[in-house]
Amino acid sequence: MNKKTIIIIAVCLLLLAMIPFVVASPYYMHLIIMTCINAILALSFSLLYSAGMISIAAGAFWGIGAYASALFVMNLGISFWAALPLSALVAFLMALIMGMVMTRTSGIAFLIQSLVIAMIAPEIFGNFEIFGGWAGLLGIPAPDSLGPVVFMRKIPFYYLAIILLLLNILAFQALYSSRVGRAWSAIRLTPNLAASLGISIFRYRQLAFMISSASAGLAGSLYAHYFQSLEPGMFGAYKGIYVQIFSILGGLNFYIMGPIIGATTMTFVPELLRVGKEIEPILTGGLMVFLVIFLPGGILSLGERLSRIREIFLKRNRMVWKAKVNRRRV
Repeated sequence: MNKKTIIIIAVCLLLLAMIPFVVASPYYMHLIIMTCINAILALSFSLLYSAGMISIAAGAFWGIGAYASALFVMNLGISFWAALPLSALVAFLMALIMGMVMTRTSGIAFLIQSLVIAMIAPEIFGNFEIFGGWAGLLGIPAPDSLGPVVFMRKIPFYYLAIILLLLNILAFQALYSSRVGRAWSAIRLTPNLAASLGISIFRYRQLAFMISSASAGLAGSLYAHYFQSLEPGMFGAYKGIYVQIFSILGGLNFYIMGPIIGATTMTFVPELLRVGKEIEPILTGGLMVFLVIFLPGGILSLGERLSRIREIFLKRNRMVWKAKVNRRRV
């Protein structure tokens, strides 16, 4: 890591630390916190995509982490700070069990199985009283105080959300740069060639599925203790599709920044365009259609698209200039 990169990272961290001093509105702080949660979920989807898998089950594992953390604290009296990693572990173990079957398939078969999980999860949460039934789980306590830091306002939740997001970014970036990340890339591009080189497709896909699920479970834990209530319907297939949109909108080929940009856009834009419940879906959908048509590579491909347009423009100008010179010579 060179000096310039270190300086950029330091400036970004300083800016993130200063946001609560600049943004005074609790409403906008809430949107920023939700952006962090959505970005973690989108990062988990991008991790799966890097291994050649597309899943709709992100919402289900988000719910598993949320309910696990809430029940650990409410029923077992465990501290939130212990329930936080335990919720990720529960989602990790659930993915281990499900992945024994799911990750032996790929493509449409894996997608359909993930859809089944996304449809079953809300039914389980709603039909068992331990999860609060369809009425939901209420009265989830806020995180325990850390010395003078009391989780009664948005600011402590913001810093916690930022820390969890940064930890996910660091962990995922390390994975992408390692032998594991290179194996995932090989499996996504040419699975048959990867298998012929001795790469165990099942094991690497299983690993990606478990890590992705643990990340979603971690986000679920934060969500449960931030909102202090859970409702089964929010953890279905709809949320999984929305998580896909986050990554696609930012750019599927940008495994870190793509999910963050997409989650930020899809968290803030619908809220800023909220002029009415009837009109908002039309405006949001219109924006999505516009971006998909004109930026199929995602928002982060805008620079590349502008560069190509500039090259075409310069090439056309050179051709016009050469034509003029030739006419003068004649």
